Amino acid sequence: MAANTFGEHIRLTTFGESHGESLGGILEGVPSGIKLDIYAVQKALDRRRPGQSSVSTPRKESDTVHILSGVFEGKTTGTPIGFVIPNENQHSADYGNIAQAFRPSHADFTYFTKYGIRDYRGGGRSSARETAVRVAGGAIAEQILPSGVEIKAYVSSVGGVSLDQDYTHYDLSTIEDNIVRCPDAKKAIAMEALIHEVQSHGDSIGGVVTCVVKGVKAGWGEPIFDRLEARLAAACLSIPAAKGFEVGSGFSGTLMRGSEHNDAFVSGGKTLTNYSGGIQGGISNGMDIYFRVAFKPVATIMSAQKTINTAGDEMEIQCHGRHDPCVVPRAVVVVEAMTALTLADFYLLDKMTRF
Repeated sequence: MAANTFGEHIRLTTFGESHGESLGGILEGVPSGIKLDIYAVQKALDRRRPGQSSVSTPRKESDTVHILSGVFEGKTTGTPIGFVIPNENQHSADYGNIAQAFRPSHADFTYFTKYGIRDYRGGGRSSARETAVRVAGGAIAEQILPSGVEIKAYVSSVGGVSLDQDYTHYDLSTIEDNIVRCPDAKKAIAMEALIHEVQSHGDSIGGVVTCVVKGVKAGWGEPIFDRLEARLAAACLSIPAAKGFEVGSGFSGTLMRGSEHNDAFVSGGKTLTNYSGGIQGGISNGMDIYFRVAFKPVATIMSAQKTINTAGDEMEIQCHGRHDPCVVPRAVVVVEAMTALTLADFYLLDKMTRF
């Protein structure tokens, strides 16, 4: 089974648990001779790591990546790139009270039902800490992509505080100017305040991450079952807490008529509008690719909740530990990583099949 492996030409296999000794990955299919910028990989991990702001979990991890194989004298060798990211700040005792109980809306119940055993420390394998490996793999995959391809994600809503759906209204170079990674300074302040308010009540809140990809030429993707938007959706919906995906006009397009929604072509193959989100027939059309990913409120909250234990008996549970009150500021980096892995896969396929 390949349940822990993502991709076809570029394949990332992840391993490790939230409170284990380390997390790690094996990235296969990377062409040889690529000058690997390990600092860019570490920078991506630094953007995702916990404990970086007041709106993220206070767990402190350096998330230092150690490359074990597949790189020699700074260049990829074409063999599997193996790497590990040690866990350094586990507080496993925080989870002793849930050893025999299932946290509501977590993977506790489903993992236990499927495997008959679960690592309850921080969620074990189901923890979003696993996404650190995806970020490292995605940062390597991004270096495979041709020059000019740019992937930028940002927070477009937290709860009821939302940005205009049209990303062209914002300066995406300002995403890192605030801790919520929102390109609208005023909305960023409101989002941060809302997260802090929710956090003060021991609660959590969800939001939306928008991703924009520039520089992808026409022709990436496959028709029918391996459509580019389908693979992007699968990539993003594999992220913990992700519950929705829409590309281009998405659900808002259902309110339009075809005469309004069709993207008219102009000289050079460009289109006057981009309701298609840069993808038509499952294949990139040369316009910006853009999509949105919805994330639910974090399942772990600090107030008492009703649940059952492993024997099926009803009980009440009070969660402890260190958790994000809202995942979207850190999910931005994970969405970028999964997008890079997906696009690198299709880029290599395009090179192989281009007539």
